Amino acid sequence: MTDVAASQPKAEPSGGPEDGALSDEAILQRFLRSKNQPTGSQTLGFRMVAVSQADKSVEVEFDAKAELLLNPMKQIQGGYLCAMLDEAMSVACMVASGMTAVAPTLEMKTSFFRPGMPGKIKAIGRVVRWGRQVAFTEGELFDDQGRTLARATGTAMPTPFANYKK
Repeated sequence: MTDVAASQPKAEPSGGPEDGALSDEAILQRFLRSKNQPTGSQTLGFRMVAVSQADKSVEVEFDAKAELLLNPMKQIQGGYLCAMLDEAMSVACMVASGMTAVAPTLEMKTSFFRPGMPGKIKAIGRVVRWGRQVAFTEGELFDDQGRTLARATGTAMPTPFANYKK
């Protein structure tokens, strides 16, 4: 999960820029400028592309490196595709919270449709329902030709950033 919001000002989950909440563009810029990207995100080649608080969704791009992520068939190992989906859905949860919470994954189901190959992979992560104790998420991965590689659904546990401070 990306570590750009832990030290950021609080914003209400349902707010907009007019009430002091962060705008979609401000959130996107914070991700793009982050110097504290977790090593898992770095390994996957994570880069935020778009944010929509209204839709509780994000668009993410991954740079799948052949030297790190391939199985013996020269395809991206399925566990890495799952990690990409989990990352996109987790970041969508951060956005849905107004950048005030993370949402550790409780369970996830993934369906694979075609092999992932090295290169750019697009992910869409979205929150279908955000509650006090549980969030339901969906994610999709696409290859560079727009073909669906995999889809996932997940259940996560919204947890305020303050609960993670040491």
